[in-house]
Amino acid sequence: MHKSGDVVLGGLFPIHFFRSVPHLSFTSKPQQPTCHGFYELGFRLAQTMLFAIDEINRNSNLLPNVTLGYTLYDNCVELGIAFRAALSLVSGQEEKIILDDTCVGNPPVIGIVGDSSSTPSIAISSVLGLYRVPMVSYFATCSCLSGRQKYPSFFRTIPSDAFQVHAMINILKHFGWTWAGLLVSDDDYGFHAARALQSELNLSGEICLAYVEVLPWDKSTDEVRRIVNIMKKSTARVVIVFAHESRMIKLMEEVVRQNVTGLQWMASEAWTSATVLQTPQLMPYLGGTLGIAIRRGEVPGFREFLLQIRPDLYHNNSYGNSMVNQFWEFTFQCRFAPAPPGWLEGGGPLCTGQEELENKDTEFLDISNLRSEYNVYKAVYAFAHSLDDMLHCKPGKGPFSEHSCATLQSLKPWQLVYYLERVNFTTPSGDQVSFDENGDALPIYDVMNWLWLPDGSTKVQNVGEVKRSAFKGEELILDDDKIFWNFDSKKPPRSVCSESCPPGTHMVRRKGEPECCFDCIPCSEGTVTNKSNSLGCTSCPEDFWSNSQRDHCVPKKTEFLSYHDPLGICLTATSLLGTFICAVVLGIFIYHRKTPIIRANNSELSFQLLLSLKLCFLCSLLFIGRPIMWTCQLRHAAFGISFVLCVSCILVKTMVVLAVFKASKPGGGTSLKWFGVTQQRGTVLVFTSIQAAICTTWLVSSSPTPHKNTQYHNNKIVYECAVGSTVCFSVLLGYIGVLAFLSFLIAFLVRNLPDSFNEAKLITFSMLIFCAVWVAFVPAYISSPGNLADAVEAFAILASSFGLLVALFGPKCYIILIRPELNTRKALMGRDI
Repeated sequence: MHKSGDVVLGGLFPIHFFRSVPHLSFTSKPQQPTCHGFYELGFRLAQTMLFAIDEINRNSNLLPNVTLGYTLYDNCVELGIAFRAALSLVSGQEEKIILDDTCVGNPPVIGIVGDSSSTPSIAISSVLGLYRVPMVSYFATCSCLSGRQKYPSFFRTIPSDAFQVHAMINILKHFGWTWAGLLVSDDDYGFHAARALQSELNLSGEICLAYVEVLPWDKSTDEVRRIVNIMKKSTARVVIVFAHESRMIKLMEEVVRQNVTGLQWMASEAWTSATVLQTPQLMPYLGGTLGIAIRRGEVPGFREFLLQIRPDLYHNNSYGNSMVNQFWEFTFQCRFAPAPPGWLEGGGPLCTGQEELENKDTEFLDISNLRSEYNVYKAVYAFAHSLDDMLHCKPGKGPFSEHSCATLQSLKPWQLVYYLERVNFTTPSGDQVSFDENGDALPIYDVMNWLWLPDGSTKVQNVGEVKRSAFKGEELILDDDKIFWNFDSKKPPRSVCSESCPPGTHMVRRKGEPECCFDCIPCSEGTVTNKSNSLGCTSCPEDFWSNSQRDHCVPKKTEFLSYHDPLGICLTATSLLGTFICAVVLGIFIYHRKTPIIRANNSELSFQLLLSLKLCFLCSLLFIGRPIMWTCQLRHAAFGISFVLCVSCILVKTMVVLAVFKASKPGGGTSLKWFGVTQQRGTVLVFTSIQAAICTTWLVSSSPTPHKNTQYHNNKIVYECAVGSTVCFSVLLGYIGVLAFLSFLIAFLVRNLPDSFNEAKLITFSMLIFCAVWVAFVPAYISSPGNLADAVEAFAILASSFGLLVALFGPKCYIILIRPELNTRKALMGRDI
């Protein structure tokens, strides 16, 4: 189809589906290939270009005083034919050119609108790119065409498959589909789409492909059967198909034959709007299909233009007339005279050319869903706006060498490429048209859904869009409520290789299977499911532990010798009881301080001993309760000083008894002068001061501190006091032991004094109890974990304190309260007790 003009645009369109290529014998001139199988939607694509050129020629604001012409070729969906047509367009050899001074004839085209698929576009643009002849495709989506170095003059008004792949992945993520199958056609379109999809899925790591199969180019029944068997056996419920509708027909025939239902199909833009697949036989299987579709647009006045088509309009162009005639015959199912043999005999009607196209219910006139046509429309206008920008160039301010401008008379293809790269306009539908650095259009797709209505009819409805903007990046907008799901549940299917691991478990990859296939293994104690990465479990923080479900961390149980525990209550009660008994005994002694038994047993030291015992009972309370800094520092200091004070009093009492015994012998009176009241007080003070110095050194050098111990139980925190310096603690205990041993030794030596009431015996017995308790304490303390160590030390303090209290003061209280007749000087001096 041809029309002359000041500037001629070329076009490549699929007017026929099939072709017959003659045998090449190389002995005679080859015949032209023939095409058959009329494709009315391809014819409508060609009419879209004619309409756009006619509209531009009538627009006084765009390319004024310049007439656009066209030369269109049928590519017959065949690479060889499309390539031959493109070379004919750019070389100008198809029509005769008269070479004279005026150069009358048909000039070569300045650019081509086409091709309709990726493989021919790759071949054609590889050659055209050498000469920088611009080519704007309306349907070639292969991402490989974005290589600017390889295809420097290629542009397209349809988004690249790279963006379509992103759109597919966004839909998969939206519905949580992580397990899908992939079918691709056996061509550049399918292979590059598969490569791009697999690459993106590998990067995301969230979605896996159960299988990747190539739909055969020929009608190989065995291969198609094998592919459908794989689909049938796979657990993947989602099937993504990057293929042309002609490849889908054979596949769906086998799907119907094997009755493979329950699949959610996802269609690429190549077959999303294929009405040939929307039949009552296939919709039970393809109903609910989600597809990526080219952006729908409005082309005002296009229907009226189509209604003007008449067979006689192209009487001056035999091939153009032939194409229109074929369209007419296809639409009205008639034949022009002379009719083919057998047509009239079979009852076939003849075409008159006067049939009313408007009265015919045909998809050709349905312009409510213009997608590929809209891309053709934008491609033609891209050329027109580029030429218009070029013609508005002011001499001396141009973009070329020495600021020159291009002209129609001297136009070079690369100059038009320069303006195409910078073109920017808005269509009547409000869509912006421009090309990025790779020659790709601004990416935007519609999301379509195949609706199967109750009356058996079908409808392809728009349920959303996916686009990319400079501010928000890729954005998917879906109206979930509008989507028709071809399942009994009327809900999106589940398509996962392995269900998400429940809380408390983590994923373990299955060897040799995709990463979406895994087993769920429970987390170990102290770890919980990693929320950011479910591949493993993460350890809980130091003060936390996993709960029984292993789904979140909970604070560890704390353990210490508490006032609320039964053991803590018993120790507290015992401590207070001992303190109370000391107070009672002290009161008895004060009340009976003038009696012989009190006076005979050094009442002042007895009072000091009772006070120190009271402190010993009370210091055990410091070992109960949650350890804090001051209790840790005070407990051992109070314990050490209290017991040294207590044992010092006992030691001095013992020494006094020994001095009295020696004084009773001839010549021993001088011994008492060393044990007067002042000396007794000084001795107790010196012994106690030594212990105070030990405690001070300990607190200054390596003070005991609160410590959270997790060595005993992983799920518990045992609060205890770290002693800080084991040496200081040992010296503290050793000093008490030395004093106690001296008291025991001296008391043991004077145990057989002749007095009726010999206190040395009581001291000996009390020191024996004291030493036995503390000798047993050391191994018990070392082997006791956590709060039990505190309990052992508190128990040792209370036991030794009670031993001293009962052994030293029990017999005296018995005499004072129960046997007062023995509390006389005579009884004490002359009668055994």
